[in-house]
Amino acid sequence: MSKVRITETVLRDSHQSLIATRMTTEEMKPILTKMDEIGYHALEAWGGATFDSCLRFLNEDPWQRLRAIRDSVKKTKLQMLFRGQNILGYRHYADDVVEYFVQKSISNGIDIIRIFDALNDPRNLKTAIDATKKEKGHVQAAICYTTGPVFTNEYFAKYAKTLEEMGADSICIKDMAGLLKPYDAYDLVTAIKSICKLPVELHTHYTSGLASMTVLKAIEAGCDIIDTAISPMAMGTSQPPTEPIVATLQGTPFDTGLDLLKLDEVSKYFSKLKEKYLSSGLLDPKVMQVDVNALLYQVPGGMLSNLVSQLKQAGKSDKLLEVLQEVPRVRADAGSPPLVTPSSQIVGTQAVFNVLTGERYKSVTKEFKGLVRGEYGKTPVPIEPSFIKQIIGDEKLITNRPADEIKPELEKLRAEIADKMIQDEDVLSYALFDKVALKFFEKRAQDRALASALANTQAKFHVNIREIK
Repeated sequence: MSKVRITETVLRDSHQSLIATRMTTEEMKPILTKMDEIGYHALEAWGGATFDSCLRFLNEDPWQRLRAIRDSVKKTKLQMLFRGQNILGYRHYADDVVEYFVQKSISNGIDIIRIFDALNDPRNLKTAIDATKKEKGHVQAAICYTTGPVFTNEYFAKYAKTLEEMGADSICIKDMAGLLKPYDAYDLVTAIKSICKLPVELHTHYTSGLASMTVLKAIEAGCDIIDTAISPMAMGTSQPPTEPIVATLQGTPFDTGLDLLKLDEVSKYFSKLKEKYLSSGLLDPKVMQVDVNALLYQVPGGMLSNLVSQLKQAGKSDKLLEVLQEVPRVRADAGSPPLVTPSSQIVGTQAVFNVLTGERYKSVTKEFKGLVRGEYGKTPVPIEPSFIKQIIGDEKLITNRPADEIKPELEKLRAEIADKMIQDEDVLSYALFDKVALKFFEKRAQDRALASALANTQAKFHVNIREIK
């Protein structure tokens, strides 16, 4: 038994799950120094959907966000979520892009990189793990937890051992849909700990209402680190709340050592932000509710808020239950992938199409075809040959490591945006989100030109004032 450490998720997954990753850097800045004093194991502050959201919706440079957080957080480790060969995008990238992204993430301030693959295909983690080790970063290799016939404790423990042998420094049980039940968590942590010597961290979501109980049983089984969110931005599709867990463990052998009064200062700050999100409509009360149906549909928090958003935009909010019922059917057809980015978006969007068109697979997305074809790796369960034929016709299947099919692309990408780059990292923004990044670069250039013109005008004004005097 030992002190349990806490990773705070409010700067990344908490708001990704609740408000589709719309918290701005300016909203984070005022509280960062106080968060740095809490004594967290780490702040999960970057990666996941934050990169896309910064560029696409907030007109922010994600690299500048990371640097701004690092400038205020001097004592606490910064952690990011990294999708293996997908990096932070929605396709596989060439090895040279993955390696350069890892290098730049660490040089800009990241300490811990949590690396996962949506299909639990270890081939898709190798390049990212090796690159993180080379840059002296901490590799936290993640197991995507899900349920189904093949997903036994032995399956997950064996995968954890594989990740340990690949060079991981710690293991994360990534329960993105809140499916892990308390006693199952105890057995799972026990199974992993029996053959793997690395520290184990548990990441879960409150969607099904189980998370705090699940965390407690995992701790009793020897879980070393847990992910929580400060209470105003916790529960619902987010993580279990930090303060009640800290209070529960006080005076026990697992005591976190964190100060509830200091945590209350952080809580008060985010309470005001939460009120703002509610009044603006950014925070939909639906995602704050416990939904035990998550145990049936296996829909992660971020995926649920995206489905709600997609249907609202299509004027079909009344179809949510039908879509949720279609998700597990699509998932089974596609080889039972765990539902986490990008497979959650691929399966979720296809489920939406199936429901809205009124005919299953009448319209098939490019990404769903890619998943069935093997572009994302090997699915946990083989896909029926007849279904493969239905979706991709006579296209060739990919059976080797998907990235082996991708030629180095970094230099080509650099050449394409040479006239738009103002920092080395711009090529990575462009690599991941080409059209969105180009739009951002254009707006950035306009803003800089406007600022320069304004500065010149002010300078002339001051000269004229001096001449008058």
